[in-house]
Amino acid sequence: MIRGTVNARIEVVFSVAIRDAAGGDHDFEMLLDTGFAGWLSLPSPVISVLGLPWQSRTYFALANGQPIWFENYKATIVWDGSPRTVLIQAIDNVPLLGTGLLAGHDLRVRFRDGGVAEIEAVP
Repeated sequence: MIRGTVNARIEVVFSVAIRDAAGGDHDFEMLLDTGFAGWLSLPSPVISVLGLPWQSRTYFALANGQPIWFENYKATIVWDGSPRTVLIQAIDNVPLLGTGLLAGHDLRVRFRDGGVAEIEAVP
């Protein structure tokens, strides 16, 4: 089970360990974004520091309909205690956790300041 919290702005926050090119793990606080169908996003400068390899480009339409291309980078994360290979989109904003990582999981959240958030694999 993966545990997170709800902050004072009622945002759901989880910590995700992302492995750099040298094999070291770095913890990042990620905001859960249920409108983001990808796995994770990080700002471009952070991706560069981690040395993540470029994988591909993805086209998305933003909520306002504006088309945009995102660069995808391959990364290994620690997810529910196990390494998992994912794509991280370079989005120069706060780090996001998208619904792509929630496939096959249940999400429970107590939406209040200090509330508990839990992601649990479906058996």
